[in-house]
Amino acid sequence: MAEQLEERQGSKRVGALGGLMPFLRPYRVLAMMAGLALVLTAAVSLVLPIAVRRVVDGFESGSAALLDQYFVAALFIAALLAIGTGARYYLVTRLGERVVADIRRAMFDRVVGLSPAFFERIMTGEVVSRLTTDTTLILSLIGSSVSVALRNLLILIGGIVMMFFSSPKLAGLVLLLVPLVVVPIVVLGRRLRAQSRENQDWIAASSGNASEALQAVQAVQAFTHEAESRDSFGEITEKSYASARTRIGTRAVMTVIVIFLVFSGIVGILWIGARDVRVGAMSPGELIQFLIYAVMVAGSVGALSEIWGELQRAAGATERLQELLATEDPVLDPARPRPLPRPVRGEVVFDDVIFHYPARPEYRALNGVSFTVQPGETVALVGPSGAGKSTVFQILLRFYDPQSGRVTLDGIDLRDMARGDFRQAMALVPQDPVIFATSARENIRFGRPEATDAEVEAAAKAAAAHDFLIALPQGYDTFVGERGVMLSGGQKQRIAIARAILRDAPVLLLDEATSALDAESERAVQVAVERLSQDRTTIVVAHRLATVKRADRILVFDHGRIIDSGTHDELVAGGGLYARLARLQFTDGTL
Repeated sequence: MAEQLEERQGSKRVGALGGLMPFLRPYRVLAMMAGLALVLTAAVSLVLPIAVRRVVDGFESGSAALLDQYFVAALFIAALLAIGTGARYYLVTRLGERVVADIRRAMFDRVVGLSPAFFERIMTGEVVSRLTTDTTLILSLIGSSVSVALRNLLILIGGIVMMFFSSPKLAGLVLLLVPLVVVPIVVLGRRLRAQSRENQDWIAASSGNASEALQAVQAVQAFTHEAESRDSFGEITEKSYASARTRIGTRAVMTVIVIFLVFSGIVGILWIGARDVRVGAMSPGELIQFLIYAVMVAGSVGALSEIWGELQRAAGATERLQELLATEDPVLDPARPRPLPRPVRGEVVFDDVIFHYPARPEYRALNGVSFTVQPGETVALVGPSGAGKSTVFQILLRFYDPQSGRVTLDGIDLRDMARGDFRQAMALVPQDPVIFATSARENIRFGRPEATDAEVEAAAKAAAAHDFLIALPQGYDTFVGERGVMLSGGQKQRIAIARAILRDAPVLLLDEATSALDAESERAVQVAVERLSQDRTTIVVAHRLATVKRADRILVFDHGRIIDSGTHDELVAGGGLYARLARLQFTDGTL
């Protein structure tokens, strides 16, 4: 992890915040209104010391009417400042929320469409961290830090100008302090930038570790792995804390140096100014006016030094978001995709396909695989674990592209079509059914969002799920919990089957679809699957050979190759690997 952090640091600049411009551009009008409110508040703030000088010098004039006018003017300026500040807060905060919402949507839209190869290189928890923690930093930047920074910058510039009008002599002395303040900001700011990026990376690693453990909390508890999981998370959290502590220390040192230098200078200049008042070189009101401007300038410098740290953190967060948005997906749709002819016949062809997973480039998951599934045919893929059966589905759904060979649907190479186009012609029942944290009805409707309640219930009946669903507390509308924790493994699988039935796609992919069912439910689902398979292409992956005995054809896989094919009876009679597996499953386990 430390090596990865080092690789991802170096030459990181606040200029990375320019990556936010595409998200800000659609809201130019809102940004301009916020800018006007910002300029108004800064201008009013700069006028206020003049009103104070008038009031102070008005005491010496002895005119009560003139003094009243000065107080009324000061009150009016305060009202303008309050209104402008409120408007600025509303507009800037609204702009920040809108932009961050767009960023989160853009990131999710990007990530949800990336192929599984992307998630081999990054943990889901880290992606979630970028969606939440990093965008929160950007929200703070746009909704607060930028506004405060610009306001303080305007006050800094305007304050210096007004200081020259108040007293060129004292203003010149103030400018001598500027290099002393700027140098530590620049030097320590570079260090703070790298520390901020490292801190964000450790936070993301912490989120990834926690997400992984919590998603598998039952396995963690079943294997009494709680202590190890706590230690692992605690170690990463402590490293995150240590990184944050270093960053905070650097920022604190920078703040101390800047504030000390600035206010030490003010004290010295005030001493010189007090001597000028004594000799009559300037009035008390002018000295107070200059002092207020000096305090405003000093406060602006101090605020800018703190905001610089926020800018550094936000720049690191922006870079991380840009990395995610700019991620190149190894599986891409063609520039001019060919449409899949309708109606879809469902002919599937694998032509000399060689494939290895990106994480295991030395191992061929599929090694020269060739077969054809005719429209309406049911083909079963069997073989030992790791033989390449489920990989066929990964390639057929184009989660990955083969290194050589091609896969076609109705004669068209999958790489020549838009993924969303040909995937609509497929329905998948995975080995580990995916259940979402919503109602049972919506989980089934996931297969076809526009389906009616009647169609959902018909699919559930066909998948032998209706009886247990109506027995739930709220029936089909029962909330099933995150990842379906309220359901048994067999119930989850039947909902997944109902989802595929509801999709009513020309190509049906069943990956160990009945592995978690009891004997009675398996028979019911088998009848439903056989009925469903009659008019569509069906590819079945199974270890339990009883579920594939009626397949039109069985392909036997071993070490990424097809080593045999035929019907159940033909393969049993052939005496090869399939016959051995059949004897193991259909007898007492003796050869």
